[in-house]
Amino acid sequence: MKAGSKLMSALSAAALSSTVLAASAISIQLATLSEADAAVVNRIEVRGNQRVDADTVRNLTQIRTGQNITDADVDAAVTRLFATGLFSDVRANQSGGTLVVNVDENQIVSDVVFQGNSRIKNEQLQSIVQTSSRQPYNASTAQADVDAIKAAYVRTGRSDATVTVRTLPAEGNRVNVVFDINEGDRTKIDTINFVGNNAFGDGRLKEVISLRESGLFSFLQKNDIYDEDRLRADEETLRRFYFNRGYADFRIVSSVAELDPTKNAYFITITVEEGERYVYGNVNIDSTVPGIDGETLRGELKTKSGDTYSAEDVEESLVNLTNAVANSGYAFAQVTPRGDRDFTNHTISINYVIDQGPRAYVERLEIRGNTKTRDYVIRREFDVSEGDAFNQVLVQRAKKRLEGLRFFKSVNVSTAPGSEPDRVIVIVQVEEQSTGEFSIGGGYTTGGESSGPVAEIGITERNFLGRGQFVKVSAGFGEDTRSYNLSFTEPYFLGRRLAAGFDLYRTENSSSTAYDIVRNGGALRLAAPITEDLTAQVAYNYKQETFGDDQGIALRDATGNFILGPTGYIFTTCADPIAPLYTASPIINQAICDSPYSTSSVSYALTYNTLDNQQDPRNGFFAQAGQEVAGLGGDAQFIRTTGRASYFSLLSEEYDLIGQLSGGAGNVTALGDDLRVFDNFFKGQDIVRGFKYQGLGPRQNGVAIGGTNYVNASAEVTFPLPLVSRDFGFRGAAFADAGSLWGLDNIENEFGIQGEDFSLRASAGIGLIWASPFGPLRVNYAQPLAKEDFDRTQEFSFGFSSRF
Repeated sequence: MKAGSKLMSALSAAALSSTVLAASAISIQLATLSEADAAVVNRIEVRGNQRVDADTVRNLTQIRTGQNITDADVDAAVTRLFATGLFSDVRANQSGGTLVVNVDENQIVSDVVFQGNSRIKNEQLQSIVQTSSRQPYNASTAQADVDAIKAAYVRTGRSDATVTVRTLPAEGNRVNVVFDINEGDRTKIDTINFVGNNAFGDGRLKEVISLRESGLFSFLQKNDIYDEDRLRADEETLRRFYFNRGYADFRIVSSVAELDPTKNAYFITITVEEGERYVYGNVNIDSTVPGIDGETLRGELKTKSGDTYSAEDVEESLVNLTNAVANSGYAFAQVTPRGDRDFTNHTISINYVIDQGPRAYVERLEIRGNTKTRDYVIRREFDVSEGDAFNQVLVQRAKKRLEGLRFFKSVNVSTAPGSEPDRVIVIVQVEEQSTGEFSIGGGYTTGGESSGPVAEIGITERNFLGRGQFVKVSAGFGEDTRSYNLSFTEPYFLGRRLAAGFDLYRTENSSSTAYDIVRNGGALRLAAPITEDLTAQVAYNYKQETFGDDQGIALRDATGNFILGPTGYIFTTCADPIAPLYTASPIINQAICDSPYSTSSVSYALTYNTLDNQQDPRNGFFAQAGQEVAGLGGDAQFIRTTGRASYFSLLSEEYDLIGQLSGGAGNVTALGDDLRVFDNFFKGQDIVRGFKYQGLGPRQNGVAIGGTNYVNASAEVTFPLPLVSRDFGFRGAAFADAGSLWGLDNIENEFGIQGEDFSLRASAGIGLIWASPFGPLRVNYAQPLAKEDFDRTQEFSFGFSSRF
């Protein structure tokens, strides 16, 4: 029994010992696994690199020898290497104490090539894409470049353009990247439809917005290119259009642009809700600031009870009141308009409340985004500067001024807290746009000193060298005319709102008279705003005029016909012993022989301008009156007084009928013994249509000799042409003119003079106006209703149009 017990004890001990050994083995294995998860790196081996140095790869992993690393550390190192853009593939694994990093390097871009593009130049595309030569090639970046090129073509009106990218191998593990472009056709705007508009027709609203339906001359004007940003801007333009015409409840329900791939054209539908039209009810000014009497400020208001409501008038009244209060010494006074809308009677009462606002100062003006325009060009449009009292109204007024410069695509003004509670930082964010223009214009004219086809080439820069200066160089050419002009304007002379500049010109003409005319001259000018609508100008002018041709002039008989000799026309000059016969007028002949003349003068004028649009006015008043005094040297001594005015009124919003009343007058008086004949006024179709250039007024033997006085008036109505799309830019006109040119100075007793006394001429007619890509052109048919026998008439006339 004892032997058996001993055996059992031995077996039990052996089993226990085996269990302890197994447990120990498991513990050792777990410890080994833990050490593998966080092993020490003794060496980092880099494989597959060709251009990138191995030490660079090691540094990029951010793993150091002697460091315990985990799988997460290895994954992070791989991610960092991928993020450099240097590698197309990265693999890393640990073998014992060695971390092995395998890399496949991206190929280096040798060259970037664009194929198939003509509308957008290579230089423009290169600035759009991120892929560039001598940089690693990245497939995802190249695909992003494809999308960027497509977006650029969409902005140029080619939504169906296609772009693909491919690579071509080059020597030294390099690659050429090729963007294949199919530009496609221009994506046109087929139609623009308005839904819900009753007060204004589709045609009128199409004139308001900037987007246009594709037409005959769209390829020149390029205003039929759909752009979502332009559509959003047009929405705001429509809102302001309605708000300024009494429709305070107006809203845009939706604006949708649908692309028809089969026609490659957009169909735009703008749905609006006009609401009712409002007029002003009671208009009051209430002041809670001691010392400010609201009633004394009523003259600053543009809003009057009974007038049609206009958001623009409210804004202008707000600015006027703010300026008036600030100029009275209340820098922190705040003007707030409060409206009370009567939905039943469709009136809006306005109460302008003047309160004492919080005391806040402008800490600084911070200008951002201007890459070309100098900071001071932007700063000078603000009536507030660092240290001044902060005024939100004046800040917004400056924003409108900056937008009016046409230097920027967008202007955003915001504020941020300053370093103290009463300090404000004004942030001005701008986006530059092109301010240079190359223009080619042409037309046909039958008025003025030139007649026949004419053309002009010009280069204009509105923001010269980013200084806000205006420069224009132009040259004009006609069958018998030449003109050359250079103009420069500094809008802020001596740091003030004084527009100073100069003009230089030369004109050569031999088409409309029996004698050549050559003028060389220039002017130094200065203009200063007195109010927002009133401007004063002063200028010094100098010109030299030569009449006739030193090489000889063909002789004419008393009826104006050329005299033909045995070998051709007979020529003469002033040096001939016989009296020259340039024209049938001895007065003109003598003046020609006495040329060249020089005129040195000073001129000054006042201009009042409230037109709503300077290029295409529908409402407002324009008036200008001034004098020119000659005699500061030169050959001429006279005082010339002129004035002109035009009043525009939109007679019908629905039918877009525009009425215009215009008038003018002038007088020239000698300051010395004699007034040169060429210092007279020469008038014709420029004051009464239906007459030739120099077609009315005093004449000697049938030749115009001008007059010392003139007066004219006209009435005109313009309208859209029925059944013709307004996108073509045509308008019709009906007009009536009246005027006269009369008076002579010291030559009343000359032989053969007619028309020195006042005699009224009148005409009526119709016209066709075309807002062409080359400028506004016009053709008129006018029938003279009152004239003298010696006048020269011309029923049809062609030329460039001027509205005022």
